[in-house]
Amino acid sequence: MKNKNKFVSNQKVRLKSTGETITINKFSYVPNMKRYSYTCIEHPSTFYFEEEIEQLDS
Repeated sequence: MKNKNKFVSNQKVRLKSTGETITINKFSYVPNMKRYSYTCIEHPSTFYFEEEIEQLDS
């Protein structure tokens, strides 16, 4: 089964709200919200949804 999440573990991404670069630690699917949540290494007690994160420009 193919994952439909946008980001993977250990991927560097940017928080839209602050512009901070973070590293994805793990992700999980939230069935009742029908979307993925992500935790990062820099803020382990906080989770983010895909809408709050963007890929870094290559």
